[in-house]
Amino acid sequence: MACKRAYNANMCIVFIAYRYHPGYPLIIAANRDEFYDRPTDPLDFWADHPDVAAGIDRQAGGTWLGMTRRGRFAAITNYRDPRFVDPAAPSRGCLVRAYLVSDQSPAVYLADLAEQADKYNGFNLIAGDIAGDSPGIFYYSNMEGRVRPIPPGLHGLSNHLLNTPWPKVERARRGLEKVLAPTGEPDSEAIFEVLGDITCPPDEDIPDTGIGLAWERMLAPVFIQSDVYGTRNSTLIFVDNAGHVTFSERRFEPDGKGALAVNNRRLSFKLVIDGKYQ
Repeated sequence: MACKRAYNANMCIVFIAYRYHPGYPLIIAANRDEFYDRPTDPLDFWADHPDVAAGIDRQAGGTWLGMTRRGRFAAITNYRDPRFVDPAAPSRGCLVRAYLVSDQSPAVYLADLAEQADKYNGFNLIAGDIAGDSPGIFYYSNMEGRVRPIPPGLHGLSNHLLNTPWPKVERARRGLEKVLAPTGEPDSEAIFEVLGDITCPPDEDIPDTGIGLAWERMLAPVFIQSDVYGTRNSTLIFVDNAGHVTFSERRFEPDGKGALAVNNRRLSFKLVIDGKYQ
């Protein structure tokens, strides 16, 4: 499915544990927040690119988070600032798609993107490769204007710059630090609980991004709920030292009674390096 020009109100929160847990060089935990009426396909391998595992935004054709069998992965969030929003700008989800189906190293892809990034609304893009010839994770925001490597550690990204200490980012980070203790296997259910936190911080701690207090309050929890907009997906990606990937997605949809129905998807695969399964 080709990408289309479409305004994207996606807001998301993403955590990257890179060489943070001794048994798992990469763990990603993320929520995708979007209007409930925006059509979306669930996590699966793509028919036109069977190497790619991701959901699909049916409105524009891009995605918010995905990984390939070769160990390439990417995630995007919007930078929230209503002063710099063009409804006719290209969909930012197409940037994730373009990286996943390309052969460029993450640093080169982001450097090339920087040359044309001003035509997009504000975004944060994480692009990485856990198994290729140029392994590493890199970050670029067109609101900051520079490509920078992400070092080993636990990193959080919402709708400002990487590791900006918004209350929701710091609250979830503290929860993940407890779950991802260096001893034992990471508990996926416990991580989903962290991603499902609906706690709203006090008004004095909520960021003022220019959208009004009512919306700021609604967007302040890790997991967002409202009548028309909220967390549509919670996603976990585990990559262990043997190259085994577990990619889990929980989809949330309103059931007509103000509640959220849950649908689960899970993919398991081995990374392919030099044409061979590891």
